[in-house]
Amino acid sequence: MNSSLKKRNEIFENLFVLELANNHWGSLERGLKIIHDHGTVIRYNNVKAAIKLQFRDVNEFVHKDFKGNQDIRYIKKTEDTRLSKADFARMVEEIRRLSIIPMATPFDEYSVDLCVEFGMPIIKIASSDVADWPLIEKIASKKLPVIVSSGGASEKNLDDIVAFFEKRNIPLALNHCVSLYPSEDDDLEMNQIDYLRQRYPDHVIGFSTHEYRSWDASMYISYAKGARTWERHIDIDYQGVPVSPYCSLPEQVDTWFKAYHKARAMCGGSDSGRRICSTKEITYLDALVRGVYAKRELPAGYVLSNETFERDFYLAVPLQKGQLSCREVMNGERLTVSLQADQALTIHHIDGPYAENPALRKLIEDRGA
Repeated sequence: MNSSLKKRNEIFENLFVLELANNHWGSLERGLKIIHDHGTVIRYNNVKAAIKLQFRDVNEFVHKDFKGNQDIRYIKKTEDTRLSKADFARMVEEIRRLSIIPMATPFDEYSVDLCVEFGMPIIKIASSDVADWPLIEKIASKKLPVIVSSGGASEKNLDDIVAFFEKRNIPLALNHCVSLYPSEDDDLEMNQIDYLRQRYPDHVIGFSTHEYRSWDASMYISYAKGARTWERHIDIDYQGVPVSPYCSLPEQVDTWFKAYHKARAMCGGSDSGRRICSTKEITYLDALVRGVYAKRELPAGYVLSNETFERDFYLAVPLQKGQLSCREVMNGERLTVSLQADQALTIHHIDGPYAENPALRKLIEDRGA
């Protein structure tokens, strides 16, 4: 990834999106408590996180002939969880007050404008809308970074939406997502993270999950596979309102964040270059290296040679301070003093580059037992 693309994608890197959805149940008080309780967990785990709302223009979103319908669950829930614009504004204000990124998923064109009015820095496209081109066109017109969830999408759906945003030079992240609520462990299809990274190498790939049996295992796997943004639904156990099994409570989100920190520590640094080995590791390995010992008495002026090395020297542990080891190529150096049988061959016994180069000499003098 070139530096320009990397800079554009930074907003998505290591970003947690906590989906509040409609779990406020139309209550501003409940919504603010969800934000506060999860905001505390975010703060104490020191992660970059967004709390994401869902916006619908309910008056237009539900067809007039179906308003008040109690049989279609989606319609009933949409109407039961309605909040006013002022209520949403208060929630966005609280999210910002807690130094959390405000986000939203707009499900209609009016709601896209509401995202802009509230100053949302990122817009989310839900799995259900991955081929809703009137909505996608409206979102793209705002030129804001976008995260798309891929649940249920075909390869062509994904190719089309990636090409669409690339053509407009709009930052785009793709979440692997299985749209099952809740998801069992064997529903997760986490190898799709590899597929998405290989097919769309210029985009941050994430993992949006609805699992409910673990809050650490999939984090270890997804981070190691290269996912760099994550999403879960959140809720609180409050006032006897049932919590959906695919929603995470604050203590579960805490486990999720801690798993992220552990995964990051275990995976280490860059995946595009060789790591820098620690002094502690090098010191440990140096103690396992075999040192050079004389097999017989050798006079001053003896010249080391590849051809005669096995006749006159042997290799054994421990490697002592300043001793030459199996790692050094010795051919043409001359003994400046005599050696006794079984005596260690050290940097102080020879001439040549190992003795004459100060940096090489210090390296050999400092290593070993």
